[in-house]
Amino acid sequence: MNARHPVTESALERVRQQLEQADEAPTLSVLAKTVQLSPGYLQRAFRRRYGISPAEYHRARRFGQLKAALRDGADVASAVYQAGFGSGSRVYEHSDRLLGMTPASYRAGGAGASIRYTTTPTALGQLLVAATARGICAVTLGDDDSKLETLLTSEFPHAARERVDNGREEWLDAVIARIAHELGWSDVAAPALPPLDVAATAFQWQVWNALTRIPAGSTLSYGGLAAAIDRPKAARAIGRACGSNRLALIVPCHRIVREDGSIGGWRWGVERKRELLASESAARQPTDATESARRQRQACG
Repeated sequence: MNARHPVTESALERVRQQLEQADEAPTLSVLAKTVQLSPGYLQRAFRRRYGISPAEYHRARRFGQLKAALRDGADVASAVYQAGFGSGSRVYEHSDRLLGMTPASYRAGGAGASIRYTTTPTALGQLLVAATARGICAVTLGDDDSKLETLLTSEFPHAARERVDNGREEWLDAVIARIAHELGWSDVAAPALPPLDVAATAFQWQVWNALTRIPAGSTLSYGGLAAAIDRPKAARAIGRACGSNRLALIVPCHRIVREDGSIGGWRWGVERKRELLASESAARQPTDATESARRQRQACG
């Protein structure tokens, strides 16, 4: 929120904690009554604060537990039970949205999933953009196509992959055009961002959403971002959420630096991060100078 109301902030944190602890998702009416807010207002305020609705937050938390159990080797039935779902049918009802595939397919390394991708050269090296039928699943940077394709298959090694350089798909083109515009590589108007198909926990979505609000040319430390989302003790967890980001440039985790102001690491290369931050800072300076001149004219007027 731009203008924070302390009572609302406190209420939203109480709601979030209640969702974290609840085995069954409380209804919006129950949550609203607990913090003495109207259901409609709570829904809007919670979505502004965390990027998702209370119900979506609760589902994402459970799916985070489900994913962890599947990765640890649990069978689907056991993983469903460990995550607190009442039945397998409830998992499959939402799994396409939150996992991008069924739990069994996720555990099998993406077996049955189909990924289409393309690459293009940029000032930062090769850029790969990939999508499933549901949305963009990866945006990565690398030295060459071979390394990028290896990264693409690292999470879902058994997914089908198809390169689509000739007659690129609309979603892939849109991401490339948007990145080119935002980084000053193109004067073409930035298209809307396509839907995303990235499995994540509620906390990861919260962090990634907060990252998108850091202006180009600015940086925050892990602690600074933790304070911005009212999770002051979560700096280490924020570091892990940044490290798990698979959407380079779309989710700008490169704008996070160490507490002492040093540049820190980046999964796509420290030198790329340094070059990217310098480029964004340089692009912002004319805007800052223009704004300063405008304010001086207003003061003199």
